[in-house]
Amino acid sequence: MMSSSLNHRRVEVLPGNEKYTPKAQKQWSLAKSVEYVLREQRFMFVLIGVAITTLFFMFLQPELRFAGRYSEASSSSSLGGVRVFERESVGGVGGSGDVPYRRQQVAAVVGSGGKIPLGLQRKALRIVVTGGAGFVGSHLVDRLIERGDSVIVVDNFFTGRKENVMHHFGNPRFELIRHDVVEPLLLEVDQIYHLACPASPVHYKFNPIKTIKTNVVGTLNMLGLAKRIGARFLLTSTSEVYGDPLEHPQKETYWGNVNPIGVRSCYDEGKRTAETLAMDYHRGAEVQVRIARIFNTYGPRMCIDDGRVVSNFVAQALRKEPMTVYGDGKQTRSFQYVSDLVEGLMRLMEGEHVGPFNLGNPGEFTMLELAEVVKEVIDPSATIEYKENTSDDPHKRKPDISKAKELLGWEPKVALRQGLPLMVEDFRKRIFGDHKDV
Repeated sequence: MMSSSLNHRRVEVLPGNEKYTPKAQKQWSLAKSVEYVLREQRFMFVLIGVAITTLFFMFLQPELRFAGRYSEASSSSSLGGVRVFERESVGGVGGSGDVPYRRQQVAAVVGSGGKIPLGLQRKALRIVVTGGAGFVGSHLVDRLIERGDSVIVVDNFFTGRKENVMHHFGNPRFELIRHDVVEPLLLEVDQIYHLACPASPVHYKFNPIKTIKTNVVGTLNMLGLAKRIGARFLLTSTSEVYGDPLEHPQKETYWGNVNPIGVRSCYDEGKRTAETLAMDYHRGAEVQVRIARIFNTYGPRMCIDDGRVVSNFVAQALRKEPMTVYGDGKQTRSFQYVSDLVEGLMRLMEGEHVGPFNLGNPGEFTMLELAEVVKEVIDPSATIEYKENTSDDPHKRKPDISKAKELLGWEPKVALRQGLPLMVEDFRKRIFGDHKDV
């Protein structure tokens, strides 16, 4: 057999009278420290690092650079034709619950057209639009997405249509939630545009109890959300708060002439109550509220058979049916194109004034005059059919927009004869089955 040897690790034991002494620590020396820093150009690298950090904060973060200069400026002050707005931070998660609207020392310089001058970066916002799949809501979503914001659409699709927002599917800055605002909702956003509510007589009379619940309970839920997370809240009210007005044109100071027990009260009084709730949250809970009173609006994506006069006339003329005029046709309305309304809503939200503000086109047309314009655009041979007028139908409607002109710098730009052909093109494609992009 081969002999094998084992290697044993030897452990030497110190004699009992010898003690272990650790390595002596080096004494700190200023001269040696300076020599270490200067050796191999270490000091030069330190200076370069300080310089890079300084340049980063001076030139690569304009929001911080301009904060000190404009933090004391008024939101409506002008600097060389440029308006300055001071943005308010939200007090949601991680924020101070008792100070939901603490001011953030960051200023955004906004031109008269609502655009950021070259060289300044605008902080993208997270925005929820209730009723965002509807006619007006979808156009608002388009503008907000185009501006660079992230948008959450909340809609129960009672009158809204997925087709109105499908072109945003796949965009990481767009979200769609099927939800009824009558039920509570938890989100973290900077702004809330509250548009959710059926706005045409055909729809809001279909279920009047549901309509007033949407106006009251739905608005309460969204105001409560705004309070909890510190978001700015815009309520889209309506010219119907003036009822059948005894004042013409209607100013925001007019309190209205509304039938509280009529068939339209679920909408008219519902919106009046929504305005009351908004102002109470503003005064009592310091919620940043904005109120818009919207007058008749038309444009692409309107519901085809919603009972509103413009959509009725256009659809009937395209189908070669008589245009239905209720009463004698002498009642008046004012019609604004949807892009003008969206511009007004965004200016109101970004401004410093609570409102309410009338947003409408002061150009006044009788129903017979509107029918003649529709005939000019679609079919000169179209006929008119008269029917008995509906209950509580206002005789006159014309907004006084002096307040919006003065405080928001807003007024409508698109005349009826310019905007109507765009709506007709959209209706023609939808009625006759052409689903190409409008």
